[in-house]
Amino acid sequence: MTDDVTKTEEQKNEKTEKQETKRSKAVEKIVDDVSKLSVLELSELVNALQDKLGVTAAAPLAVAAPSAGTGQGAPAEGAGEGQSASGGNQTVVMTASGGNKIAVIKALREINQNLSLMDAKGMTENVPAEILKDAKPDDVKSAAEKLKAAGATVELK
Repeated sequence: MTDDVTKTEEQKNEKTEKQETKRSKAVEKIVDDVSKLSVLELSELVNALQDKLGVTAAAPLAVAAPSAGTGQGAPAEGAGEGQSASGGNQTVVMTASGGNKIAVIKALREINQNLSLMDAKGMTENVPAEILKDAKPDDVKSAAEKLKAAGATVELK
């Protein structure tokens, strides 16, 4: 049994060594330097690279499900971008996350419980972010109030 564990560890080491040999020395140095950074420093690095290269690593936009108490389903198929066929639905867009990002992340996760912590954090860093799309007026009002209370700037469309 011990021999099997040793063989498995040796195979993993061989795979790691093969992967490392495929990288250039410059890439290896960068990987070593990056692995020494804290999470906060990694976040700063990602933001700096996004700014420098003009790209974003935006999280996919999540759409909150209707509240369980409304008894209403999803918007009708074929509805327009900002309005449903009935014209009553709205979109909530966060234009600025404010100074207390933790409170905004909590509010985002309260609005959409399917949103992961990383997705919510990504939305606070990549504004404007669409929070709710084609949502019922009550849901829109509730979401906007929660985000504003957390310090975010919200726009209704």
